[in-house]
Amino acid sequence: MSDDTGPPAIPVVCPECGTRTSVPFPDVEATVERHNEERHGGETVAAVDPDVFDRLADYVAADLGLLDERDEG
Repeated sequence: MSDDTGPPAIPVVCPECGTRTSVPFPDVEATVERHNEERHGGETVAAVDPDVFDRLADYVAADLGLLDERDEG
């Protein structure tokens, strides 16, 4: 069984390096920034997996009520 008490792991990809890793949610920003600084001279190359990022954005928008259907009457 997995331990579900910790923060979720977020997939991070770097198409230039051909790498993919999972990083605990609180560490994503620092991990991506460090990779891009060390491997790509600060250029934004590595990032949260775009498909996962889109899904997360949808969840946040739904949670904020931004995707609610409006009454047309």
